[in-house]
Amino acid sequence: MSINRELIEEKLEELWDEEKLFLQTIGSFPSTLGNEKEVQAFIYNYLQDMGLETEAVKVEPERLRKYENFGEPEWSYENRPVVAGVWKSPGPKKGKSLILQSHLDVVSAGPEDQWGNDPYSPVTKGNSMYGRGLLDMKGGFAAIVFAVKALRKAGVELGADLQIHSVIEEECTGNGALALLDRGYTADGALIPEPTHLRLINSQLGVLWLRVTVKGAGAHVERAESAQNAIMKASRLMESLMEYREHINSRPKHPDFEKHPHPLNVNVGAVKGGDWASSVPTECTFEARLGFYPGTAPETVQKEVEQWLLEAANEDEWLKTTPPEITFFGFAAPGYSISKDEEIMQEMAASHASVTNEKVEHLPFTATTDLRAFGEFNIPATCYGPVGGDMHAPNEYIDLASLKTVTHTIADFITRWCEENK
Repeated sequence: MSINRELIEEKLEELWDEEKLFLQTIGSFPSTLGNEKEVQAFIYNYLQDMGLETEAVKVEPERLRKYENFGEPEWSYENRPVVAGVWKSPGPKKGKSLILQSHLDVVSAGPEDQWGNDPYSPVTKGNSMYGRGLLDMKGGFAAIVFAVKALRKAGVELGADLQIHSVIEEECTGNGALALLDRGYTADGALIPEPTHLRLINSQLGVLWLRVTVKGAGAHVERAESAQNAIMKASRLMESLMEYREHINSRPKHPDFEKHPHPLNVNVGAVKGGDWASSVPTECTFEARLGFYPGTAPETVQKEVEQWLLEAANEDEWLKTTPPEITFFGFAAPGYSISKDEEIMQEMAASHASVTNEKVEHLPFTATTDLRAFGEFNIPATCYGPVGGDMHAPNEYIDLASLKTVTHTIADFITRWCEENK
């Protein structure tokens, strides 16, 4: 018996208003780093109510340090679980098992006074919904949940197990995805509906986080000429990182990124120094993110950027004798790539064409996602997700028409990958 695609489409349409309400609901949780407990509890109960075999798993760094994709945390994992819901195939395996994964952590919404609405009270204007994390990537999570709900309501029985993963810390360590894989939640393939503008990711960069602490010599501003201003000294090293950015982009490019004009970005994202306008600051710390190509070990890049900063410090008389402290934390993420000829890429391309009547585009992504964790477990994986704007910025929004397209495409892909057990 062939799959009744008309019935599936009918169920997807019937569930559309509910899907938008679901997205609005999970968007109301301010699930920033350390604050994911409530949204994960909601997801656990929701997946359980769908009839999935559901488990909440604690992230345990001591279990994960053996993996190359482990990111060193500086915080606790108490009351911050990851969640898996499993739709078991009722009979002998016919298709291939699948993981549908999304992260529910979001970046800070600040400065909130630049938003047109409360970032955690999502609002719909026209065909867009505004709120922190709706695009990156709670909308993708809504798509996978409602693709599965529609299939179940249409009476589809899959020929292989399907899992839904709700993880934390995609925005930093990636340890959430790693924790479920480590606990045995693996499959023959994985799809992450990151907001790719309906494109398939075939390659992504590696990412590092680093922290640089500069010491100065303080004084009252009246005697500033005899002091060493830590903020001004740190600014020299920040400038050297911008020079490093141009240096690494002047090298020959990785084949996947040959057409990108400036693939490797370096960003100084946080600065802290000083505590009084009339005092010369004695310490300044800044944190930065930098990208590097697939196939390069994070440790190699760490050594290179550390050497670059120390050489820059050597050009300053104060920093030469009081060198900066350089540490790496959070992200030590290797890059990832997958052949466009892999079966999961071909099947996703077929589903995209079936739903949109267009040929899918491929995306070499200049940031990172949890794809890399699946790569370490030899699970072929890609990202495909909705359209929107202002990720990690005020007034983030998701295009609802694209969300509907993604939901339909994922439902189609599930039936191709897992097949039907009839």
